[in-house]
Amino acid sequence: MDVTTSRSRSRTRARTRSRNRTRTWSPAWTRGLACAAVVTAILGAAGCKDTTIGVEGPGAGASSSSSSGTSSGSGPAVSDGRAVSPLDNPDGTKPGLAAITSAADKAAGRTLIEKVATKGRGPKTGYSRDEFGYAWMDSAPDVPFAHNGCDTRNDLLKRDGDDVRFKSGSDCVVMSMTLDDPYTGMAIDWTKAKATTVQIDHVMPLSYDWQMGAAYWTKDKREQIANDPLNLIPVDGPSNGSKSDSGPASWLPPNKQVRCSYAVRIAQVSLKYALPVTTADKQAMLTQCGG
Repeated sequence: MDVTTSRSRSRTRARTRSRNRTRTWSPAWTRGLACAAVVTAILGAAGCKDTTIGVEGPGAGASSSSSSGTSSGSGPAVSDGRAVSPLDNPDGTKPGLAAITSAADKAAGRTLIEKVATKGRGPKTGYSRDEFGYAWMDSAPDVPFAHNGCDTRNDLLKRDGDDVRFKSGSDCVVMSMTLDDPYTGMAIDWTKAKATTVQIDHVMPLSYDWQMGAAYWTKDKREQIANDPLNLIPVDGPSNGSKSDSGPASWLPPNKQVRCSYAVRIAQVSLKYALPVTTADKQAMLTQCGG
């Protein structure tokens, strides 16, 4: 039986936050109300169709390029919750990806993005995931959370999850949690039994890194970027799948509110690893922050 681990706030606060989440109802709800009014006013009405109450999934309102599916357990739209702006999280150890909204912060984001170097995307020849070490290793050099006895994936689930429950006898293996997904803006009730509904996104995809210069790096540096929490965010699985190895000129999170934050996070990773982006990607990044 899973052991509940207390997070930074009590269950009472979590329930309060859940009640305050904004629900988006489908057109079927509106039709249901209208139909009920008609039935009440006119006895003997023949009956109404489409009266089922429904909640729109995380792909609602998203562009076709980023709405390939919805995650099991997805809930109503949520606010940033515990998420921290990337401007206040330069090492990636704090949770989430909060929206950048103020004019001053967007200007600071553009200043950071302007520092990013550009070059053309190189060939993918020779790339494989194994070139960046085995997945979610705990021994990557010089990154936060490494060598703590817990693999990278579970470190990230603990960092960003609410109401986290661990495997019995473990303070590492996450069995269930609630994720406020920045990419879709939805709450996802996740369990390990359906692990792929939440995936860990490499903000700068490893294949992209390879093509932009990581092919010539040392093994240690490739392992570092693959396990650096600055480059990693737990997100909705289908959204991560639709992204693949795209840069921001080709793919952006469906949740428009976090697109500037997403661009800033890419810039932070790019600058830390002296890894350029394409000219089109840099322009797309600037555009998300009002540039």
